[in-house]
Amino acid sequence: MIQKALAIIFGSLLIAIGINFFVIPHHLVEGGIIGVGLIGKYAFNFQPGLTIIILSSPLYFIAFLFERKYFFNGIHGLLVSSFFIDLFQSISLHTTVPIFISSLTGGLIIGIGISILLVNNISSGAMDLLALILSKKTSINVGFFILFFDSFVILIGSIVISETTIIYSALLVATVGFTTLFFTGFMKHKMIDPPS
Repeated sequence: MIQKALAIIFGSLLIAIGINFFVIPHHLVEGGIIGVGLIGKYAFNFQPGLTIIILSSPLYFIAFLFERKYFFNGIHGLLVSSFFIDLFQSISLHTTVPIFISSLTGGLIIGIGISILLVNNISSGAMDLLALILSKKTSINVGFFILFFDSFVILIGSIVISETTIIYSALLVATVGFTTLFFTGFMKHKMIDPPS
C-alpha cells in the first residue's frame, strides 16, 4: 500500500514537471490522453488536467464494470497526476530550455514517471489504462501500446501546432515511448499484480 502511494506521488510529480517545464512552454504535444489534454489547452485554453479526467472517465467507468482491479489501481494515478499537472502550470512561465533539449529531457522525465506508475499497475489516464489492459491480455510490453497511442495523438495534434513543433513533438513522443518501453521491461520482474 505504501509502495503504491509513493509510486503515485513520485510518478505523478515527474509527469507534471515534465509537462509543465519542458512541454507546454514550446507548445509540444505529448501522446496519450495527456496529449489530448494539451491540445485542449493550446486550442481552447482548457485546464489540461481537468480535460484528462473528463476524457478518461468513460474508459474508467468501463473498467469499473469489467476490470475493477484496474479501476481501483488506476483512478488514483489519474486524479493525482491530473491534479499535479494543473497545480504546477505556473512553472511553464519560467523555463528557457531550448526546444530540442526540452523534447529529449521532457520525454525522459515523463517516460520515467509513467513507467513508475505502470510497473505498479497504475495508470495516469485512459490510454495508459487501456495499454495496461491490452498488455495483460496479450503479454506484449505495455510500452509498445503506449508508443502506438502516442503516435496517433501526434497526428491529431498536427491540427493545432506548427510543422516544426510536430517534429519535436514526435521526438518527445518517441523518447517517452522508448523510455517507458525500457523501464517497464527493466522493472518487469518487480511488477506485482493488483489484488482481485
